[in-house]
Amino acid sequence: MALLSVIRRWAFREGMPIREISRRTGLSRNTIRKYLRSDEKEPLYRVPERPSKLDPFAAKLSGWLKTEASRSRKQRRTARQMHTDLACLIHEGSGSVVASVA
Repeated sequence: MALLSVIRRWAFREGMPIREISRRTGLSRNTIRKYLRSDEKEPLYRVPERPSKLDPFAAKLSGWLKTEASRSRKQRRTARQMHTDLACLIHEGSGSVVASVA
């Protein structure tokens, strides 16, 4: 449930004091007063799109998963084995760091 609607329900229907709402939500009393006085909706925060480290390897990963899905259960690679192979692709430095990850 949206936080703004919870705050309004506690204040208007249940008659809960602003100080108690502040304690339960962790918001300041001034913020709660502002929400109760305004007619605004739930505040929207945009999350900026960030590239993943796995984006360059997405095609390789999907290919691995397709080939593993067609194999029998005993013949499939484990997630740890795929992680090790992926770590070798990503890390181009010394092998000791890759060996410590697996």
